[in-house]
Parts: sequence; structure tokens; C-alpha cells
Amino acid sequence: MGDETFLVPIFCSPAPSPQPPVSLLQRFTSSLLLTGATVLSGGVVSGQDFPTKPIRIVSAEPGGGNDFAARVVAQGLGSLGQPVIVENRPGGVIPGAIVAKAAPDGYTLLAYGVALWMAPFLNNDIPYNPVRDFAPVTLVANSPSVLVVYPAVAAKSAKELIALAKANPGQLNYASTSTGSPAHLAGELFKFLAGVDIVRISYKGAAAGLIDVMSGRVHLQFGTATASTPHMKSGKLRALAVTSAKPTAVFPGLPTLASTLPGYEAGSIYGVFVPARTPATIVARLNREIVRHLHTEEVKERFLSVGVDVVGSPASELAAAIRSDMERLGKMIKDTGIRADN
Repeated sequence: MGDETFLVPIFCSPAPSPQPPVSLLQRFTSSLLLTGATVLSGGVVSGQDFPTKPIRIVSAEPGGGNDFAARVVAQGLGSLGQPVIVENRPGGVIPGAIVAKAAPDGYTLLAYGVALWMAPFLNNDIPYNPVRDFAPVTLVANSPSVLVVYPAVAAKSAKELIALAKANPGQLNYASTSTGSPAHLAGELFKFLAGVDIVRISYKGAAAGLIDVMSGRVHLQFGTATASTPHMKSGKLRALAVTSAKPTAVFPGLPTLASTLPGYEAGSIYGVFVPARTPATIVARLNREIVRHLHTEEVKERFLSVGVDVVGSPASELAAAIRSDMERLGKMIKDTGIRADN
């Protein structure tokens, strides 16, 4: 797609080098303390007159989860009385690099997910620091994955699958998308916590991997609700567990992997960020408008229809979710030696 920019207006009424993973986590904790102190002090700049010009939300390429979240957020910010523009950029580090360099005035937002804060664990060089260069606004939504297997696999639960894998090391395989993607990290975290040897089969896209699981060429996959649910219902896939920490309405009745593997949690979370040093009053106003919109029944149903749990949280909840990811997944990445070019 190159560097082509897609501008989609929604009109409403009227760089320092990245730090190593360990120091990233330490700096993240310090950033949370500083952010909290700024919010408690009320900030220096008043947000009463904000906004007075159009707002842009930078996100990844059209059609993905980041883009979906960005457009829902844009609709919610329409209540501020200014045009809101969703600016789509190629994925990877480009959206984050743009927002990291933007003025900290509340007029440039980033709608993005796990790739933003996991990048330093997978790459030596990124053009921004995910801890220092951004301030969280709200956790928009959480998209859990589902562990599915080919029906002939002799396992009807996560516990049985782990036992099968331990009895047959290196004989089972799983379909994965690109290195560092939610599907890949979910699979590697499963292997890491369960202590099993399951071979990764990498695909350019999730659809090709799903086809191979349904045909029996591959044994299992950590899939999305949208792609997996129809085939779970038809019997072409057997669902064993959901990757969220708690049971979810996205996959009603399915147990969590955490009930078998304590501490397991994986999936995609979508958040909204602004450049660091954005006045706390402006961050608070953006949070208020976005969360109000996310908590409407219409928006909740819209997210659920595509297999996503809407959240809409205080900024601190997004910060806590990021910290959890960095601790849990960062340790696994470091211990297993996963790199972006693997």
C-alpha cells in the first residue's frame, strides 16, 4: 500500500532510541505515576475551549480492527462539534511514529493496539518510545481469540490438548499469522506456559491458515470470533477455550484457557492515545466523550457483532492493560528469543 494516505472525514454537528524491554517496564511505571500526578493537579491548560479545529485520528490501514475502533471513536467525538478525520496509514510502526511527533494539543490521536507497545520486544529499532511518547486516553475494546482444533484431534478440552502435546512433542502444529501478531503471541504464550512443543506454521493471512485447520493439514489455531464462529457452529472446527482472562459474551459458554493455565491471557486490545504532555484537562475531555459513546447500547451491539467486547475505561485501565501485556508477553518473548524477523 506504500505510504498512501486515506482521509475519511466524519462531519459532526454545529526520537530517541527505544529502551530495552526491562527498562521499558520500569519507565512505564514511572510514567504512570507522573501521569496520575498531572491529572490530580488538574493540568495547566483548560480544556473548556477545546476543540476549535478539526481532530484527526491516526490508525492502521482500512478494514482491520484498529480502523474499526478508530471510526467508532470518531463518531463519539462528533459531540465536540468539530470535524473528526480518520487518517489511515500502513500498519507497523508508521501510525505511532506520526502521532509521537505531533503537537501535544489534543488534535492528533492514535487508535492502535498491541503492536504499539510490543514493538520494542520484537525489534531493535523503532522510531518512537511507546512509554515515553504517548499518554493513554481510554481502552476502547478487547477482542479475545478462541483456541480451535480440527475435529479429529483427540482433545476435547485445553487440558486434553496439553496432555496430547506432551505425549507427542513436535507432532502437533498450529496456524499462525505474522510474527508478533495477536494470533502468533497467543500460540507462543500457550506453548510457553504449558511447556509443550507445538510447531508453528506461518501464513501471510489468517484465512489461509483457517482453511488448513478445517482440512486437517494443520491441527489448531488461535482464531478470531468473526472467522471462527461460523465453522464452530457447522462442526468444521472444535472450540476448546477462549483466550480472555474471564468468560466473555463473544464466546458464550466456553471456558477460559486461564482456568487450565493460570495467568494465561491473550487477544487484541484497542486503545486511544495522544502525544505525551497533552494537558490533562484535554485528555479527560476526550476520555469523557469517547467513553460516553462506547457505553451506548448501539455501540456495544456493533462491537459484539464482530466479536469484540467493548470496554470504554479510565485512562488508567488502558495503562494497566499495557503493563500486563508487557510483563506477561514480554517475558515470554525474551525467554524464547522471538524476533520480528523470525
